[in-house]
Amino acid sequence: MARTPDRPIRVVQWTTGNVARQSLAAIAERPDLELVGVFAHSKEKAGKDAGELAGLGRPLGVLATADVDEIIALAPDCVLHSPLHPDVDQLTRLLRAGINVLTTASFLTGRAYGPAVRATLEEAALAGGASLFGSGVNPGWADQLAAVASGICRSVDHVEIFESFNIGPWAADANQDGLGWGRPAGDPGHTDAVREATAPFADAVEATAELLGAELDDIRCEVAFAHATKDLDVPGRDVAAGTVAGLDVRWIGSRAGADVVTARVRWTVTPDLDPSWDIAMAYLIEVRGHPQVNLQVEVLPQDMFTMSLEDMLAIGSVITAMPLVNAIPAVLAARPGIITYADLTTQSSRHLP
Repeated sequence: MARTPDRPIRVVQWTTGNVARQSLAAIAERPDLELVGVFAHSKEKAGKDAGELAGLGRPLGVLATADVDEIIALAPDCVLHSPLHPDVDQLTRLLRAGINVLTTASFLTGRAYGPAVRATLEEAALAGGASLFGSGVNPGWADQLAAVASGICRSVDHVEIFESFNIGPWAADANQDGLGWGRPAGDPGHTDAVREATAPFADAVEATAELLGAELDDIRCEVAFAHATKDLDVPGRDVAAGTVAGLDVRWIGSRAGADVVTARVRWTVTPDLDPSWDIAMAYLIEVRGHPQVNLQVEVLPQDMFTMSLEDMLAIGSVITAMPLVNAIPAVLAARPGIITYADLTTQSSRHLP
C-alpha cells in the first residue's frame, strides 16, 4: 500500500520483549503512527492484544501473530525489529516484500553480520525497494550525536565515543551472556569472546567514519580486563574474587596508520576492581580537531539508585527503542538498501501535550 501524507505511518512491532514494549507504548502515543500488527516468536503470545503484551493496562485492538506471512500480508510501511538475535531469513523476506525495517538487533552497517550476510540483506532491500536501518542508544544515537558535535569544527583528527557505566544492575540480561562476567583471570579465549560479543561497535566505527567522510583501511579491537577484589552479589552472575568484573574494549578505525574513530566501552559490575577504574556513568564524546569538542551525556536520572530494578531496566529499553521510533519518517523517505545516519535527516523526539 503506497503511503499518502494524509494517513498515519503503518507500523508493525516485531517481538514483544523489553525494548519492544517501550516502542509499542511510544507508537500508541503518536498520532502520526498506526500500529497494524505485532509479531511474537512465542506461540503463547499469539492472539494476545498488543496493549496487554506491552503492559499498557488497556487494549490496542491489535492481536499478536507468530506467522510471518500474516505480517507481510498487512503491507505495513515499516517493521520495528527488536529481537535479541536476528533471523536473517526473516529479515530478507520482509525486505524483499518491500517493507522498510528498523532494527535494534546489533545492526548498523551489517559489518558484524559478515560480508555474505551483509550482501544478502543489501540485495534483498534493493530488490524490494526497501530500506534497512539499525540503531539504538549506543551504537547508534551516540554516533550521530558525535557527528553533530563536530559540526562547529573546521577539521577533525579523531572522534571517540566512550560509554562508561557500572552495569551491575543489568548484568542478568541475556545480551551480556557473551561478555564473560566471572571468568577466571587470563582465561584462554576470553578476549576473542569479548571481541565477538562487541562486534557491533565495529559497525559504529564504520558508520561514524561515514558521517565524517573518512575512508578507513583498518578496524581493530583492543580488550583490557579488571578483576573483582572480593566475591560479588551480582544479579544472575557468579562473580568471585579474582575473576573478571570489568571490561574496557576499544574498537578503533584507522587510515594510513592514523587512528580516526574509536568506539569504546568500559563496563563494570562493581566499583571494587583491580586495577581501579573511574566510571563516569555517562557517554563521553571527544571530537579532537579545530576546535576540540567534549561532551558528557548523562541519560540516567539522579535518583536511579532509589528506583526499582524494573524502572531502571525500563529506562535502558526506552533509550534503545526511541532512536528507531523517532527515525521512522526519515527512514521511509530514504533510498533503498542498507542505510545509516549518513543517509538521514537529523531526528528529534516529538512534543506530545
